[in-house]
Amino acid sequence: MSNPIKVMSIDGGGIRGIIPAMVLAEIEKRTGKRISELFHLIAGTSTGGILALGLTKAGADGKPEYTAEKGIELYEKRGERIFWRPFWRRIPLVSGLLEEKYPSHGIEEVLGQYFGEARLKDALTDVLVTSYDIERSKPYFFKSTKAKEEAVRDCPMRWAARATSAAPTYFEPAKLQIEGSSDYRALIDGGVFANNPAMCALVEARSTHPDADSFLLVSLGTGELTRRLPYDEAKGWGLAGWAQPVLSVVFDGVSDAVDYQLGKLLPATDGNRRYYRLQVKLDESNDAMDDASAGNIRVLKLLAEEMISANDSALTVLCNQLAPPN
Repeated sequence: MSNPIKVMSIDGGGIRGIIPAMVLAEIEKRTGKRISELFHLIAGTSTGGILALGLTKAGADGKPEYTAEKGIELYEKRGERIFWRPFWRRIPLVSGLLEEKYPSHGIEEVLGQYFGEARLKDALTDVLVTSYDIERSKPYFFKSTKAKEEAVRDCPMRWAARATSAAPTYFEPAKLQIEGSSDYRALIDGGVFANNPAMCALVEARSTHPDADSFLLVSLGTGELTRRLPYDEAKGWGLAGWAQPVLSVVFDGVSDAVDYQLGKLLPATDGNRRYYRLQVKLDESNDAMDDASAGNIRVLKLLAEEMISANDSALTVLCNQLAPPN
């Protein structure tokens, strides 16, 4: 497989984004290159979208400002600020029925500090970030290629990050003003249709590189759910009871379906793998998207380390494909 178009895709999953962040850091360590230097396209949903944008943000010197290690620090040091709520929102009846679980100013503050005034059009490599427009009832994609061509498609990176991570029941939708217009977009987390954005990424890569005949796709998960939803409990749930569990079911089901499809679409060719999916199973104690406690962060990091160790050989092969040794 010579000179393939290289694509990275990162799932949504809230605080569990620290798992793919650690894999990305391992890839940078092994190749000696930044992620934006290794891939032609980086796609992400929700927490994966934040990582995708952060890894392609240019610093003052025109080089990537953040390493993947800095992405890990974002979860460790700022996770609790993102998932912070005042006391009255911790009352189950109020929090579950009347308001989103978290006020938006915490995540907006963190994204503002992380991205500053960086714009989508200035991404160091092609970026695709998913969201869903609830007023137009259709997916909306933040694409750096389109942002470079049309001013109306450009926006601050922090806006794209806020929109893709507006998970229903967790954060209120993002209202983004359309440049040069009185109109706006009302956007929520792209995970409602593409929590695993790898298929979207492959389609975008094929569209952007129509003459390419070879693609290498790396898809990073944020952990596979193993928590059972007992029938005897679920059968009695109403609208409020299903609100957050159904979101997890949708996110997890979409991710698994895309993995299956891509495994069939991108089989190995001439002994060379064209598709990598790195995923780890979660137990009931660490599958929450919003548990930013130090204890849970530690458990997620240990799971990531175990996954990296278990996939050591595959990562070695992958890194040689991404950055062939001289």
